[in-house]
Amino acid sequence: MFGRRGDNIRVSAQADHQSDARRALLALYDGALPVVYGYFVRRCGDRDTAEDLTSETFLAAMDAARRSDPPPVSVPWLLGVARHKLADHYRRGQQRFTVPVAEPPEPALEAAGAADGWDAEVDRMVAEAVLARLAEPHRTVLVLRYMDDCSVGQCAELIGRSVHATEALLVRARRAFKQQYPEGGTP
Repeated sequence: MFGRRGDNIRVSAQADHQSDARRALLALYDGALPVVYGYFVRRCGDRDTAEDLTSETFLAAMDAARRSDPPPVSVPWLLGVARHKLADHYRRGQQRFTVPVAEPPEPALEAAGAADGWDAEVDRMVAEAVLARLAEPHRTVLVLRYMDDCSVGQCAELIGRSVHATEALLVRARRAFKQQYPEGGTP
């Protein structure tokens, strides 16, 4: 009278699938929160913005988990959502796209020897100074590509350009870096 039995089973299976996705997201939350927050802090440099974007990411993830056909929930999937939220944030023009120059891990002085460690530290300091003098788009794309290990496609998505335009920007950014770096070093 109200529907066939098969329809009820399908609705019940969808509800179970949604419930599983929500449970998976809740189980993942404690471990994924610092990863997602750290992703935003490294790219924004502003903790308030990072907190807001982290909240937006988890809200979007919960909305996705409530859909009739939720995606498989994992940390890489959450970082994909975070990447989209960051791109949306910069597209809205809430602030200029800047990427702070992060501190790379300290070189292992014992393995490389004290002189090599000192040389590496000086090179790092010079590279940071050169990056700080570059135009914002050049600095941003170099940091994303070489410090954050983003692919050219990921860089393009994050800065809101086509892949071809991002490749051209990388060429110009590398050229600008080499011109300002003593002895023509590379990033």
